[in-house]
Amino acid sequence: FIEIKGVQFVNKGAELMLLAIINKVNEIWPDAKIVLKHGKKSPYEKRALLGTYQKLEWKKKWVEHLFSSSFRNKLTSRYGLVMDKDIPITLDASGFAYGDQWGSGEIKSLCRNLALADSSNKKYVLMPQAFGPFSSEADRSLLEQALPKATLICAREPTSYESIESIPTKLNNLYLYPDFTNLLSGICPSYYKDGNKKILIVPNTNMTSSRNNKAGWADVYLNKLNLVVGAIESKGFIPVLLNHEGAGDEKICVQLNELNNGKLELISDDNALHVKGIIGSSAAIVSSRFHACVSALCQGVPCLGTSWSHKYERLFEEYNRGEFIISPSTNLDDLNEMFEQVFVNDGDQYNEYVNSIQRQKNKTEYMWQAVKAACSR
Repeated sequence: FIEIKGVQFVNKGAELMLLAIINKVNEIWPDAKIVLKHGKKSPYEKRALLGTYQKLEWKKKWVEHLFSSSFRNKLTSRYGLVMDKDIPITLDASGFAYGDQWGSGEIKSLCRNLALADSSNKKYVLMPQAFGPFSSEADRSLLEQALPKATLICAREPTSYESIESIPTKLNNLYLYPDFTNLLSGICPSYYKDGNKKILIVPNTNMTSSRNNKAGWADVYLNKLNLVVGAIESKGFIPVLLNHEGAGDEKICVQLNELNNGKLELISDDNALHVKGIIGSSAAIVSSRFHACVSALCQGVPCLGTSWSHKYERLFEEYNRGEFIISPSTNLDDLNEMFEQVFVNDGDQYNEYVNSIQRQKNKTEYMWQAVKAACSR
């Protein structure tokens, strides 16, 4: 049994991470069985379609020791329920949960999970994700004790790597690997037509929330997206709204559409592979969602992004596209210039971008080799 933590089905990026892991686990450990925790964003129907088992959790961990292995086997074979005691490997794909912007609760939970895994001689891998910053001394103290107990810690970019490195403890398990959804292929649904004439706009509620540490966005975000609509139309393309995560992002889509008299197409597809396929079939994308940016960049789709945390700047730099981040001060002339530049498909800079796509995919393959080796020891 292999548990995948931190994933869900509402956020399409989290679902892409789940599907990417399942694909590779099936390749590396063909007999492995995937276990997921239940939750309001991970309903039974969705989990059942993937053939996953459900983790049965107890508030008191010692309760599990009251049940014999034969009884636990019956629970699994009859009802698909698996206790933590029977899960030797956990792959944590939280994406971005451990850092100041998400509070101390997630960090405390991680540290408890690492301690429990260590005491049971289990493998706990922190898959490539964003970390930090960690400004709380209490959080840093907890992490100092817990992080060495992880089997692997995979930081997704240099800033996250440095945040982990800043914890005053000796770590021999810290590595730098990119986002791993870059190996996953999308599927363009039949209803999406003439994508080469369309530029997607992907909003993100975090752009206007207290989590955004980029000053100036809260008051201008919707108007800036509206400016993007105008710039797209001036280039002769059709702006299309793509909801990448649930009701919050949909609300921004609706507000933006109202500013444009309801003329914009709005796509809310429940299938993460369809969403990636739609991105791959479009002329370009302007995205505030991290994994929508990844889906574009790794497929060679021209991409402009906005940022609410360090992970966006580092992502675009990895793909040699660092100049294509929109800021709160970006005006219409700036946008038009960025659109001109992002469509350039020749020259040294573009060639370096193309080369970076394969480079990032190679790094992901190396990451999976490291995970396999570490979990097999």
